[in-house]
Amino acid sequence: MTSTGRFPRPTLLPRHRLRPAVPSAGWWSVVLPLALMLSSDYKLRSREVDQAVGGSADLTVLVEIGVYGFAALYLYYRFGLRAPSRPTTGLLLAAWAWAGYVAMSALWSPFMSLGAVRGVQLLITMCLAFTLARRAEPRDLHRLAHAFIAIVLVSVAIGVAHPFPRTSRTEDRFNWLFVHPVVAGVYLAVGILLTTSYLIRMERPEHRLWHPVTYLGAMAVLTGALVATGTRGAAAGCAVGLVVLLATSRGPRGRVDVMVLGAAVATVAVLAFSEKILAFVARGETAAKVASLNSRTELWTFAMQAYREEPLFGHGLGASRGIFLDDIGLGGAHNAFVNAMVDNGTVGAAIFIVLLLTLAFVLLLMARQRTLRTDAGMLLGILAFFVVNSITTEYLAAPANVSGIWLMILVCWTEVLRRQGGDPIPRHALS
Repeated sequence: MTSTGRFPRPTLLPRHRLRPAVPSAGWWSVVLPLALMLSSDYKLRSREVDQAVGGSADLTVLVEIGVYGFAALYLYYRFGLRAPSRPTTGLLLAAWAWAGYVAMSALWSPFMSLGAVRGVQLLITMCLAFTLARRAEPRDLHRLAHAFIAIVLVSVAIGVAHPFPRTSRTEDRFNWLFVHPVVAGVYLAVGILLTTSYLIRMERPEHRLWHPVTYLGAMAVLTGALVATGTRGAAAGCAVGLVVLLATSRGPRGRVDVMVLGAAVATVAVLAFSEKILAFVARGETAAKVASLNSRTELWTFAMQAYREEPLFGHGLGASRGIFLDDIGLGGAHNAFVNAMVDNGTVGAAIFIVLLLTLAFVLLLMARQRTLRTDAGMLLGILAFFVVNSITTEYLAAPANVSGIWLMILVCWTEVLRRQGGDPIPRHALS
């Protein structure tokens, strides 16, 4: 009965209730991670590898260092530097161990200037990830993901509207600005995985910020751009990531969908696009070139020789960028695990592998919980992409690039999910 003495009029629609405001960490949780990525990868000029390892700094390098410096200062003045008030989880401990050891290895690097800068950048990235893990909410990270998709879409538009000069090795491959097609492939593949995850969300549609048609259009644009980059590692990693994402984000129903959809897509692809698929894999190269993974197998032979020289602690951060130049003319080991062995030795490679395994294990446990499985499956798909892509690129084990930064974002996002909580894990799942 109301205050006027009358009963409320019955209605078939639920009465409107004011929902409490969803907490948010603030603008910094979106701006700072994206600023680190863009300053690290988006360049308006191209430099040879020997100029980078030599420690020379131009305006672009100074801007990149300035962005990282601003992020460090903001975190310090906003949150301060103090010991954690709560016990650190095993995942955060593994991430800190990786960041700390890699940064310390710059002390014995033959390219100490480069190693010191990259080491400090990695520590700043880890500090940002740690702060996000403790203070961010799921809403903040979903905003970050959507902002990332939007930036990649704008980047594709820039690449189409104004192609920048390309080298002889990349003249037939799509990119934007002076971003290498391999790096562009990482941005595009992560964007595809994020877009797919938001498109298929049935149980948690509140995380969508756009209309489903927008996600479909974004997926079409990003997929076409990824194929145009000619980046085989990113394409293969994206395919594996999609399988993992679809198989884990929707539980048992998702695994059935993957089997049915995967068989249908594979059949159509083989029957209708076999020639185009082979052309994409060959990319105009000889069979010997393809078999050697574009000279990577020869590079890994030199890398193993360098590893045997310093097997325990490695040659130091940044060493792989320069020690192969005289022998094969390539910078970096072009494989994340080989790169970790050369730069950081057995100790560093072991820490790196422990970090990846711990992250995968925690996400698999979360994928068993109904309220967390959608986000956990998305993060597992992105992690699977990076692991596969790391077979031909070293970026996941190197600081100051989109892959290394996203690895730390995966860590902090996982911790945010852990803090959020979910359904209790069944006992049989732990046995």
